[in-house]
Amino acid sequence: MKKTTSKTNRKSTNRISDILNSMNGEGKHLSPIFETEADDVKMPNKKINENSISPQITAEIIREYLRTEGNATQNLATFCQTYMEPAVTELMAENFEKNAIDKDEYPMTADLENRCVDIIGNLWHANTKEKPIGTSTVGSSEACMLGGLAMLFRWRHLADKAGVDRYTKKKPNLVISSGYQVCWEKFCRYWDIEMKTVPLDMDHLSLNMDTVMNYVDDYTIGIVAILGITYTGKYDDVKSLDKLVEQYNKNKPQLPIRIHVDGASGAMVTPFIEPELEWDFRLKNVWSINTSGHKYGLVYPGVGWVIWRGEEALPEELIFWVSYLGGEEATMAINFSRSASQIVGQYYMLMRNGFKGYKEIHKRTIDVARYMADEIKKMGIFELLEEANQIPIVCWRLKEDAGVDWNLYDLEDRLRMHGWMIPAYPMPENIKDIDVQRLVIRQDFGMPLAILCINEMKKQIEILNGSRVVLHSDKKNSKPGKRFDHSGR
Repeated sequence: MKKTTSKTNRKSTNRISDILNSMNGEGKHLSPIFETEADDVKMPNKKINENSISPQITAEIIREYLRTEGNATQNLATFCQTYMEPAVTELMAENFEKNAIDKDEYPMTADLENRCVDIIGNLWHANTKEKPIGTSTVGSSEACMLGGLAMLFRWRHLADKAGVDRYTKKKPNLVISSGYQVCWEKFCRYWDIEMKTVPLDMDHLSLNMDTVMNYVDDYTIGIVAILGITYTGKYDDVKSLDKLVEQYNKNKPQLPIRIHVDGASGAMVTPFIEPELEWDFRLKNVWSINTSGHKYGLVYPGVGWVIWRGEEALPEELIFWVSYLGGEEATMAINFSRSASQIVGQYYMLMRNGFKGYKEIHKRTIDVARYMADEIKKMGIFELLEEANQIPIVCWRLKEDAGVDWNLYDLEDRLRMHGWMIPAYPMPENIKDIDVQRLVIRQDFGMPLAILCINEMKKQIEILNGSRVVLHSDKKNSKPGKRFDHSGR
């Protein structure tokens, strides 16, 4: 997705910063809650405070400051998990201090990470005979970077053997749909790779199988298939892509193309909900897959996973070795020091829920999303683009004949006033003139909340319909200064 940051957007951000700075200014924060009056206590801003403050007062000041933020459960913009059981949050807290990279010092934690890789690889039908390899990451953005790097380094070796001039003629390129998440744009920019985007259109809201191979040439390092496009939640047809790639590779034995599946959202849902769907290592040309443990892996933000189908898929240059139980353990993550708590949390969720537990949680979550989709459709003014067919995402736009004098950004603003964060945003590239609205349902958002949200939506639509206040000179085409983006990973 191209950047949507604008001057108006930056001005809006600066205004927010000014407000926060004024709050952090000279005002003193008194704390009679603790039956004591703490004079001269204020929140430090640009300079550290001179004296120490008691832990209770420090925590309460920060707690009150953060309390003004939105309720995370009502944030239907984010994919990131907003609830974990008290038992696992306590367990994770007990392991905050452990550095996940110190495998020799924390061998049991390293073992839990390896178990997670094996369990997730099994869900994705990894073949142990091919010696699959994987790692935890900070999130699926890092996992995508690693998947991209493996494609790049592998292509370099193949290009050199095939006699391709990779220094002066052309840059290597990556093929992906225009519904990509921003981490792929970062990857291409950081490593000087051309991003070839296959445009979406209203007839092809996922990777267009009729045109995708037109973007492939000798400089293509790989094709990314997305299992859950952030704009709409739709899946790319990985099985059809695999067939196209297989046919291409028959004519290009020296420079075969492989597929990386960005399963940030869908790769931890599909194995439980649609086990018959072929998208993973069952397909010959799928060589790497990533996912977010902190999305439908049901862990708090801070963990992702990437797995390669075998040793050939991960070039040796990307593997580093660290001391582990008197021997050596492979590590290939970009980040180094990080807490082991998220790995512990992921293993807990896998053990706690089991296959049937994950299936039940995801099924209930999708049921809630489909209820909301049905209710939104009944309103009669929206066209549903996605109705939680595969993951718990609902996406819609206003019908052309809706006959209303407001737009989706107005509805977003009205809902936000009442605590509900349901973003509106433009679609990518050649359909960016189409505005949509999307909600993401997670496990802590049950049917009672869904009913409240739908009722609030109906109420705010009624208010907008009855409004006579003109907020924009051109209501149909106007956009607010600040837009939702798809960078949350």
